Amino acid sequence: MRRAFAVLLLAPALAWAAMPTPAEVRALWRPSEARLLDRHGVPLESVRVDLQARRGGWVPLADISPALGAAVLQAEDQRFMQHDGIDLRAAGQAAWDNLFRRRPRGASTITMQLAGLLDPGLRAAKDGRSWAQKFDQALAARELEAGWSKAQILEAYLNLVTFRGELQGVGAASHALFSKAPSGLDVAESTILAALLRAPSARPKQVALRACQLAAELKSATGCPAIEWRAAAALARSGNAGKPGAPQAWRALLGGGGANVRTTLDASVQGAALDALRRHVRELAARNVGDGAVVVIDNASGELLAWVANLGTSEVDGVLAPRQAGSTLKPFLYGLALERRLLSAASLLDDSPLDVAVGSGSYVPQNYDRAYRGYASVRTSLASSLNIPAVRTLLTVGEERFHGRLQALGLATLTEDADFYGPSLALGSADVTLLALANAYRTLANGGRFGPVTLRPVAARPSTRVLDPAASWIVSDILSDRGARSPTFGLRNDLATAYWSAAKTGTSKDMRDNWCVGYSDRYTVGVWVGNFNGQPMWDVSGVSGAAPVWRDVMDYLHRERPGKQGAAPAGLVKRKVRYAPAHEPAREEWFLKGTETALVEAVPAARRAPRIVYPPDGSILAVDPDIPDSVERIQFRAEGAPGHHWRLDGAVLGPAAEPLAWRPLAGEHELELVDAAGKAVSTSRFEVRGN
Repeated sequence: MRRAFAVLLLAPALAWAAMPTPAEVRALWRPSEARLLDRHGVPLESVRVDLQARRGGWVPLADISPALGAAVLQAEDQRFMQHDGIDLRAAGQAAWDNLFRRRPRGASTITMQLAGLLDPGLRAAKDGRSWAQKFDQALAARELEAGWSKAQILEAYLNLVTFRGELQGVGAASHALFSKAPSGLDVAESTILAALLRAPSARPKQVALRACQLAAELKSATGCPAIEWRAAAALARSGNAGKPGAPQAWRALLGGGGANVRTTLDASVQGAALDALRRHVRELAARNVGDGAVVVIDNASGELLAWVANLGTSEVDGVLAPRQAGSTLKPFLYGLALERRLLSAASLLDDSPLDVAVGSGSYVPQNYDRAYRGYASVRTSLASSLNIPAVRTLLTVGEERFHGRLQALGLATLTEDADFYGPSLALGSADVTLLALANAYRTLANGGRFGPVTLRPVAARPSTRVLDPAASWIVSDILSDRGARSPTFGLRNDLATAYWSAAKTGTSKDMRDNWCVGYSDRYTVGVWVGNFNGQPMWDVSGVSGAAPVWRDVMDYLHRERPGKQGAAPAGLVKRKVRYAPAHEPAREEWFLKGTETALVEAVPAARRAPRIVYPPDGSILAVDPDIPDSVERIQFRAEGAPGHHWRLDGAVLGPAAEPLAWRPLAGEHELELVDAAGKAVSTSRFEVRGN
């Protein structure tokens, strides 16, 4: 007789011309959890991919406690070792019992039960098996016995049978009910599992009673009280099926199941990144920092070495969650300005109050420390993360062009056009993901060549030139310059590594997102800290929030070989430059060839056209009800105004060479900057609203 059998597993049914072999059954076995392996084969994560049943890995009979085998044979098939698939003595006894209305019992041997597990056509319906099914089941059992050893039959049975609920196989049952491997099962645990075979959904007391009887039949010294409390505790846990906890990208890799998936991740780097994140977020808990994420990329290959999605207490994948970029976009803005030769690293930028007309209002950026430096070089402006010079640079470069540059760097979350973001794009008003942002920085590390990142080991993929290599090198040199960074961050901070590295921090509006992204010659590390629920942090800056995590991870990566700066590419020259007036000390500076200069001279204020800087024309100002009237003031500011005076609503207020603090009055006002002859050279009409 030839039959078609199919293993009831996740894989598609496989038909055999005859009974399956043990090897075929084992090959089709699929655990309900898939394992993610690092680049060396070290398990990183197990993810539930089948929610219909819980199955562990296939467990060889040699790895199953002998106590369980003895208990199962005693409960299900005492003459298993003697019969050839059909126990005629048990069948006769069952027929006699059923005939005289005693408690009904079956006579299925373990081999017959295995045949039912292998062939869907032999599965019992709600009212039991038909006589034809029983006959076919007996024939199938004889066929199994002819081709399989007793050990193979028992091993397959213990792996395929359902013990309770969704727990299929001894591996899942042992771990779920007793938190141990099948090899460690003792007599009490074995009798409980054996008792479940006949009634998987029975109440704990019924299971304990049956297990106690089995223990007595096995002449075990284990007492009934011990079995009772073990059964109660174990069966109370069986409903805890767990839930997928791995990052979204990991689950996508593992797909539909059961297989081990090799990744590019490094278990040691992953562990170091997670430890650093946990430690520093815990230290920042008092400042309302609750979570974070870390990603580590190999610069040369694009392989991801670490992917820390969160602290393990959230389902949010912080590596892929869009967040406001803050100042982390500035390096790409200045790189574009250098590439287009609109600026050099030595160029001076105006760091004074600025208002930009936007729609019916104005955009008035401020520096992080709310101070103004008058003039600052591009090197200082970028390294110290000054906001106003960045906005002025964006106005010089063009919003559309910068927006296009960010999209070319893979920041696909910039779905709106440039007009939507306006001048605030310079300060990172757009949303980005940590993964995309880190890969954009990796592009800088690679001299302007952009390539995809990967979690799977794949053949090297070609990169694309999206940034000028010389401009990228200068940007990297600036981001590694602790001296240029010192006006804002000081000389000693977590960005100042003992080896060459380049880094940039960023903080979004209202301190909801805190970033630190940077690279060495070999690795790029990106860190985000904040709260997934959007709550703001309290007094957390880039160097106090994400930077300590970044530093710990970078130090771990370079514990054996320090990073070093690559050689300057062709097209760069180094020249000594001085400033007049001496806004910054003379120094050696890198230039794109053709932009070098020995002297940078600021245009004196007296040579600039006098104008009102603040308040801008057409602005609407509001009185703050939380500030007492006696101290609230509006600062009138002008540039190029020596010898000029303020005139408000026709009344002269005083000289305009210095800012003037004016107590606001509700209503519409006209502010004029007037020269010595009383002629208005600049006018601003504004409105104050409030009491």
